[in-house]
Amino acid sequence: MSVGLDAFPFHFHPEVLGVVIALVGAYVYGIRRLGPRLAPTGQPVVTGRQIAWFSLGVSTYFAFEWWPLHDIAEQSLYSVHMVQHLVLTFVVPPALLKGTPSWLLSHLVRPILPVLRVLTKPLVALILFNAALAWLHAPGVVGGMLDDAPFHLLAHVIVVVPAFLMWWPILGPIPELPRLSPPAAMGYLFLQSLVPLIPASFLTFASEPVYDSYVGTVRLWGIGVLQDQRVAGLIMKIGGGAVLWLAITVIFFKWAGEEERSAARERLALRS
Repeated sequence: MSVGLDAFPFHFHPEVLGVVIALVGAYVYGIRRLGPRLAPTGQPVVTGRQIAWFSLGVSTYFAFEWWPLHDIAEQSLYSVHMVQHLVLTFVVPPALLKGTPSWLLSHLVRPILPVLRVLTKPLVALILFNAALAWLHAPGVVGGMLDDAPFHLLAHVIVVVPAFLMWWPILGPIPELPRLSPPAAMGYLFLQSLVPLIPASFLTFASEPVYDSYVGTVRLWGIGVLQDQRVAGLIMKIGGGAVLWLAITVIFFKWAGEEERSAARERLALRS
C-alpha cells in the first residue's frame, strides 16, 4: 500500500531521548566537575572543536533515531533502516571520540584498560565489528528489532560498541592506547571498506525479499520491497565506502602535509 509522510504521525521515543540526555549529562558533568581536577595543567579542559564534534555526534544520533526516520525505518523502508545503521557505526562513534577530551576518556576507560588493549587491536576490532554488523543484518534480528522496541535499542548498542572499537585505532585520543601510523591506518580503513561489499551485494542482487518483516508493510511513496532492498544494498556499499574513503583521504593529506613540513624543517636546519 503506497502512502505519504502523513501516514507516520508524531511518535515520542523515550529511549532515544534517554540516550541523548545520558550522553549530554555525562559530558557536561565530566567537563564541569571532573575537568578542574583531572585536566592537564595549562591546557583547556575542553576545546571548542571538541564540543563541536561531540554536538555533531549527539545531534546526528538524535536526528536519525527520532521521528519520522525511526518510524519509517520500522514500519516501511529497510533502506532507511540501513541509513540509520551507517550513521550509528560510521558517523556517531568517530564524532564522539573526537569530541571527548583525552583526559576524560582516559578516566572513563581506566577500569577496563587491559581489556581495551586487546579489543582495540586492529584485527580484533575489525573482526568484532564486522561480526556484529553481520548479526545486525540477519533476517531474524531485523524482524526482532521491528517487533520489540527494547530489543531494537539493545541491537543498536551491540553494534555501536564494536563500532567504537573499530574506530579506536584511528581516532583513539589517549596515550595508553596509541593510534596506528598513517600508512597503517589507511590500509586498515581500506580493508574495512571491502568487507561490507559481500552482504551489500547479496541485498542488491537478491531476486526475492530477504526480510519477510518488510513484506506487506506500508510502502512510503510506493517504493516496492525489492526496490527498497536494492537501495539498502547500494547504501551499504556506496555510503559506507564513501565515509571510509573520505577518512582515508583526510589521513593521507594530513600525513603528506606533516611529511612536507618535516622535510622543510630539515632543509632549514641544513642551511643553518
